[in-house]
Amino acid sequence: MTEFADKLAVESPAFQRAYLGSLAPSLVKSGKLEKYYQTLTDFDFITAKINYPEFGVQPLIEDYDLIDNVETLNYPEYNSEKVKSLKLIQGALRLSAHILAVDKGQIASQLYGRLVNQKMPDEIQALLTQVKQKTTIPWLCSLTPSLTPPGKRLLRTLIGHNGWINSVAVTPNGQQVISLSNDKTLKVWNLVTGEELFTLKNYNTRIDAVAITPNSKQVIFVYFNFILKVWNLETGDELFTLCGHNSWINAVAITPNSKKIISASDDKTLKVWNLETGKELFTLSGHDDSVYEVAITPNGKQVISVSLDFTIKVWNLETGKELFTLTPNDSWINALVVTPNGKQAIYISLDSTIKVWNLETGEELFTLKGHNGWINALVVTPNGKQLISASDDKTLKVWNLETRQELFTLSGHNSSVDAIAITPNGKQVISASNDKTLKVWNLETGDELFTLSGHNSSVNAVAITPNGKQVISASNDKTLKVWTLEIRKEEFILPTKLYTNKGHNSWVNAVAITPNGKQVISASNDKTLKFWNMETKDELFTFSGHNSSVNAVAITPNGKQMISACSDKTLKVWNVETGDELFSLKGHTSSVKAVAVTPNGKHVISASFDKTLKVWNLETGDELFTLSGHTSSVNAITVTPNGKHVISVSDDKTMKVWNLETREREFTLICQNSSVKAVAVTPNGEKVISACGDKTLKVWNLETRQELFTLKGHNNWVKAVALTSNSKQVISASSDFTLKVWNLETREVIATFTGEYPIRCCAVAPDRMTIVVGEESGRVHFLRLEGMREESTEK
Repeated sequence: MTEFADKLAVESPAFQRAYLGSLAPSLVKSGKLEKYYQTLTDFDFITAKINYPEFGVQPLIEDYDLIDNVETLNYPEYNSEKVKSLKLIQGALRLSAHILAVDKGQIASQLYGRLVNQKMPDEIQALLTQVKQKTTIPWLCSLTPSLTPPGKRLLRTLIGHNGWINSVAVTPNGQQVISLSNDKTLKVWNLVTGEELFTLKNYNTRIDAVAITPNSKQVIFVYFNFILKVWNLETGDELFTLCGHNSWINAVAITPNSKKIISASDDKTLKVWNLETGKELFTLSGHDDSVYEVAITPNGKQVISVSLDFTIKVWNLETGKELFTLTPNDSWINALVVTPNGKQAIYISLDSTIKVWNLETGEELFTLKGHNGWINALVVTPNGKQLISASDDKTLKVWNLETRQELFTLSGHNSSVDAIAITPNGKQVISASNDKTLKVWNLETGDELFTLSGHNSSVNAVAITPNGKQVISASNDKTLKVWTLEIRKEEFILPTKLYTNKGHNSWVNAVAITPNGKQVISASNDKTLKFWNMETKDELFTFSGHNSSVNAVAITPNGKQMISACSDKTLKVWNVETGDELFSLKGHTSSVKAVAVTPNGKHVISASFDKTLKVWNLETGDELFTLSGHTSSVNAITVTPNGKHVISVSDDKTMKVWNLETREREFTLICQNSSVKAVAVTPNGEKVISACGDKTLKVWNLETRQELFTLKGHNNWVKAVALTSNSKQVISASSDFTLKVWNLETREVIATFTGEYPIRCCAVAPDRMTIVVGEESGRVHFLRLEGMREESTEK
């Protein structure tokens, strides 16, 4: 414990709670700002408040907001530069809040990973020194900037869904976020704190249709396909259930006065409900097939419905009478929108055109043509003068609805644009893409203003807060992210530069450290290998030559040669000093997934998706023999320290041990629950560790051929495993974004580092403390295990 924590520990729980809760507010209120600065840059205070059961990270974050109200007052101790430092610390805590909420032990690694940068102010540098000096438990320290720093656009990440997030909305009062996922849940979040308020689950299928009342008091969603449920957004309580449809409900809309709900169903009808009483008012009948879209005019007087009978009907919402029918000559009508003046209806046609209809006369006005792919989304500017469309052709187009002309095309995404949103002032449009990014555009000039990067999968949906200051994005990576569109003047904005090493342009699949511990080689999906200096962490040069993803890399014991394995079915042998390709090894009939070198440096062993292992002569490049026996892809291999055996693991749920002298399989170990993704053998050759698709690591005794125990703690596939040279620690890398260090004797997690992308590979340096990590972002991270007692790391 720290000195601060020691002093606090002798006090009563009531005193501890009162002291931690009132210290920062009392200092600001009394004008003792210098003491306030010192307190909020004191690592002892930070850890004490985070670890206290009744507080945690969010109350601590709020302590940093207290200074916002005193800038204009006559406080002699007000220091704008120190305020900038406080805002950086607050920003780092906010960015890591979702991690610290579940693992307070990562406070040191998260703060250090976000704030370590030579450009940081002196107060931040002093805090980082405290972090190193005062952290008394083992932790993983970033040797280079590893995480998104504060002072940029990303504010917070919201985690909790277990599947892709398909849509997101912000309540009209701007206080809550509602997200829908294919995990069959709807979640409601506090936008200010990031707290998950409550979850609504549909046990039958995913929730697709949802609406929020304009007064922000209720949310309505489809439950069990045929039923509508109405929930109170303030309390999370169910208010009532609406039953009446005879088939699936596809869409739901609410009138601007929050008094009526309109639902559209596969039973060919729409129903109008009283939101106050929960009673059905009347049914709108007339379609000959499923009704799959519904919209309400801004004045709340008319309903527009779209059906699989290829018609659009306009209804009087007061009388329930059909006013007229639009009969487009289209086989599919999608993404219906109504202009703010309620006079026009616009939709996407199957032929990648946009149709505009007059809602007063029922006539088609014009067609907008220009996209070269399917159109995914439409949005009209608040003034009703412009229309923006987003397409699979990777572009957005801005159209003038008065002149019926295309104004300009917004190009910049590398994949389909799937969602768009416009700021309330109509000056900016935000696009969400399958290329994992969002882009912010100036609607007047057509210029791209900036890109929001941080998701590690497709961005499916985007919403903007009513004040136009924040963007919320939803992704296939199961997260929501909150971004700021404004730059607050009091924040310290770091110079525009790379905050981490440039890295690869795609997933890092493997890393290997040279025997002398001075260099690292990384292999990537971008078809290259990179050579890094372990001391400076600089990229030295790039190896190019493969025609597809490089999946694995191994270095010879003398450190002079490197062997890479590729999805193009080949291995390449390189001269490490010159970077020259020496020759290729060809023989596999599918992607080569893994490679290893025997301890004598004479043989290379490769493993492939073709279910085989091959053994090669490294001097001649000749294939010596093939080991067959697996019934599915061989994912990883390791050679025993004596060089006599190779161990392979496979998607067939087995681990096989092969004798390299007899060329026979000696025995098979079965992992019953899932495929096996990685394997490592202890330096003493006694134990083997397998990484499984069931989120666990298994430790086996190679002599008795028995499973000794299972290590549990990851929440997703374990993709890689490495061992320290003294056989005491195991390092595992997982798709759950974490790297974990385990004590093999106690079977406990020693330290965890949570990154921002799935971690695919790891390697441990000869010093047993430095760990190199590769992740799906393309970045290579350098971490050091700090806080270990000397005896725990001795040989």
